[in-house]
Amino acid sequence: MSTFKNTETALIHGGISIDERTGAVNIPIYQTSTYKQDGLGKMRGYEYSRTGNPTREALESLINDLDGGAAGFAFGSGMAALTAVLSLLRSGDRVLISSNVYGGTFRLLDKVFDHFSINHTIADTTDLAAYESEITPDVKAVVIESPANPLMTVTDIKAVAEVSHKHGLLVIVDNTFMTPYLQKPLALGADIVVYSATKYLGGHSDVVAGLAVVSTKELAEKIAFIQNSTGGVLGPFDSFLLIRGIKTLAVRMDRHVENAEKAAHFLAEHKAVKKVYYPGLPTAQGYEVNRGQAKNGGAMISFELHENYDIRRFFESLELVSLAESLGGVESLVCHPATMTHASIPADIRKKVGITDGLIRLSVGIESIDDILADLAQAIEKAEVH
Repeated sequence: MSTFKNTETALIHGGISIDERTGAVNIPIYQTSTYKQDGLGKMRGYEYSRTGNPTREALESLINDLDGGAAGFAFGSGMAALTAVLSLLRSGDRVLISSNVYGGTFRLLDKVFDHFSINHTIADTTDLAAYESEITPDVKAVVIESPANPLMTVTDIKAVAEVSHKHGLLVIVDNTFMTPYLQKPLALGADIVVYSATKYLGGHSDVVAGLAVVSTKELAEKIAFIQNSTGGVLGPFDSFLLIRGIKTLAVRMDRHVENAEKAAHFLAEHKAVKKVYYPGLPTAQGYEVNRGQAKNGGAMISFELHENYDIRRFFESLELVSLAESLGGVESLVCHPATMTHASIPADIRKKVGITDGLIRLSVGIESIDDILADLAQAIEKAEVH
């Protein structure tokens, strides 16, 4: 584990940051599928790249250092990482999930794991009493997002972990929005943290990847077995890109957050905006809880326009900000959760948890904030229905 006290340094020098054989300050891309053995049972540390690859190993050791876990694992996508983690469960088990989570997480449980009789229940993890009332004997795990996607709902991770562990539950936290630079779920009591590393960790919208970090050696052995057996591993070139992206995470996130705070205040004060969801605003749900467990409010914002504004016209009028899936890249992106990221959640459930058809999600990039705000302003103006 890294001995660096500051995350900014660990991002660059954590894990296996130098190639021992050559001294290269960037870990090489070991683009190989197999490795020569010196005799039967005489391997040089690697045998087959599904099982282990030096570039992937460097990435896995880096994310483990950043989250302070027992071991890290790299997968082909965030959903592959979550699939591996949920594969710890058995037929008949039930999972609790936060009331608003990424639509792909809901779909995975509702349409895939359901086939194996692994069930799920949506729970309000912001209300400890309500949450605990959902814990029945068949519940074995909880999946939390904080802030949650897309309503930025904040869950007290430490409190939920304490309640969950009292009942023997596995606590899984999707930390994609915050990254280990802004929030460290394992230190708050989580058992496993997962990431869509495609987002802020990669940071440049050029790689699809997933990461998981576990808190104990026992969990590490189980996930390593699942990773090797099911094979959803990240390739060496993508591992290299992800290491490169992580090195600049601190400086990028600082700029992302600086811009997001200004954008949130701009939207909150705009006459056309009905509601803003951003945990960095003092008026936001969970503001104090978030301050206690995260460095700041992050860089994701959701908002709704008043009824006399046409969101289709708003999306079509944007010039700098792109309408696109995903988030966390250097460029600013908007999406329409109801028809994009959360379309797999049935409309009645979306309505129940507050994901309205008018909700807009904004991933604030690192461009000039003046240009971002100018683009939002002109698109909102053009969206007004007279």
